[in-house]
Amino acid sequence: MPLRNPDEMRANRRGLFDSLSVRLFLVTIGVILLIEFIIFLPSAANYRESWLNERVQAARIAALSLEAAPSRMVSEELSNDLLRRAEVLAVAELSEDMREQILPPSMPLEGPMKEIDMMAESYFGEIGETLETLTAPDGRMLVIRGMGSGEGRVLEVILPEAPLKQGLTAYAGRILIVSLIVSITAAMLIYLLLIALVVRPIQRVTQAVIQFRQDPGSWTRRLGPTSRRDEIGRAQNALADMEEAVSDSFRQRERLAQLGEAVAKINHDLRNTLATAQLASDALSTSDDPRVQRAVPRLERALERAIGLASDTLRYGRSSTPVARLQMVRLAETMSEAAMEGVGDSDQVSFANEIGAGMTGYGDPDHLYRIAANLIRNAAEAMDETGGTITVSGDPSYIDFADTGPGLPKRAQENLFKPFAASSRRDGTGLGLSLSRDLARAMGGELSLVETTEAGTRFRLTLPAAPPAK
Repeated sequence: MPLRNPDEMRANRRGLFDSLSVRLFLVTIGVILLIEFIIFLPSAANYRESWLNERVQAARIAALSLEAAPSRMVSEELSNDLLRRAEVLAVAELSEDMREQILPPSMPLEGPMKEIDMMAESYFGEIGETLETLTAPDGRMLVIRGMGSGEGRVLEVILPEAPLKQGLTAYAGRILIVSLIVSITAAMLIYLLLIALVVRPIQRVTQAVIQFRQDPGSWTRRLGPTSRRDEIGRAQNALADMEEAVSDSFRQRERLAQLGEAVAKINHDLRNTLATAQLASDALSTSDDPRVQRAVPRLERALERAIGLASDTLRYGRSSTPVARLQMVRLAETMSEAAMEGVGDSDQVSFANEIGAGMTGYGDPDHLYRIAANLIRNAAEAMDETGGTITVSGDPSYIDFADTGPGLPKRAQENLFKPFAASSRRDGTGLGLSLSRDLARAMGGELSLVETTEAGTRFRLTLPAAPPAK
């Protein structure tokens, strides 16, 4: 059999004690043994007190047997027999003015002696004396004082301490064996309960965290929720919710990456197509037809915006927000042009431009146009069946877009500016508001929802402050 590497053995031992279940098992045994020791101390003190009382009582009975003897005197042989039966070395009785030797020792008493007053010992004093007895030197004798034969009289008994020490040691050994059996049995039961109720659930949660760290987008190794309502159950349910949210986020990111790649390809071809259409519009500009002459400028602006939108979309797909070119903009004209695209040829929706004809604001013309077109288009589509009015108002610092539509549903309000999440239409992408807010922030402004009720919805576009004139 090959010898094991000492380093490997030490590593295995460290790994064993790193286990939560092993630590709980050892801690349980240690706690139970500590409790047993605390219980043992008064129990051993009681054993010692009973043992000493028995010897004092035996000595008292031996002393009473002298009452029947003439002059309370017995032969040396009988005295030694009484001492042997009482398991003591000598018995005397003390009074205030004298000391009477009732049963004298059969031989001279030599060696260390320990005096114990049974009438004056306290509870904690008995415990301390018990521990001292267990560590007492060999050959020591005890001088025990207890109640004598009458009032004011004290019985003094001398006896060897070795039998008491042996009895206490044997008693402690029995208690230790019982304590070990009880502690190991209880530890096993508690260990099994902890394994089932604590360790195994924590192991599942820990394993799930490790696997989730290795593969955050995994569906097959996700931790399921539990019906437990304690701290472990709440932690497991919280982890399950987190795994679901993060997995959904990873899948959405993957879909967005695929969508971005597809949009980039489409926009590349679309930009080339729009460039061809722009060449065609240049050719139309040479036409003498008055109607063509009136439509060509609008067509050229629309194509320029479409080409710019395709280029900005490509840049957006590369996580780059279009750079704002800030200047003074005629707000009324920009809103009217955006309304022509947003409302289109809908007969159910009307548009009211309440911005003064000469009012100007500071911002990017294309950004303002795209934001307004998105907001107006969303409002028009929301009122396509019921009809209503879209009103644009404001001043150089902000523009309000209000409609008389049915209002935004709760789900759309919670995810209002999140891509692919805020659309209230079945065929909507949810990108319009997200893009619009990004464009507003790129200018240094902000787009926010002011209110939405069953009577309508109002958005506010805050414009950046114009720089002071030089």
